[in-house]
Amino acid sequence: QVKVVESGGGLVQAGDSLRLSCAASGRTFSLVAMGWFRQAPGKEREFVAAISRSGGSPRYADSVAGRFTISRDNVKNTVYLQMNSLKPEDTAVYYCAARIAEIGTAVWIRTGSYSYWGQGTQVTVSS
Repeated sequence: QVKVVESGGGLVQAGDSLRLSCAASGRTFSLVAMGWFRQAPGKEREFVAAISRSGGSPRYADSVAGRFTISRDNVKNTVYLQMNSLKPEDTAVYYCAARIAEIGTAVWIRTGSYSYWGQGTQVTVSS
């Protein structure tokens, strides 16, 4: 079992930055691959970013590439999502997800690939 808890959401203006954190517990964090997803009202949950258990191989959705950065600290058992140049269309509930990773460099971008999910944190970007 892996428990993940997101934090860091809030209300910001377009162009601002925000950093989300996701604290994980329950399993050796270095064996867990992590991902960030988001869900806007009336839309399906979508992939945002993912990182391998080793911290490499970051992947991003096209809509956030160049603006968002995913990283992890395997000492603090935490994964981060640094969001810069935020746009109103980034408004959503952001979810952290985890899965046990059999391969150190593998990342997953589908919601069905993750077994453990947080409750989400709201990010609202005003224009």
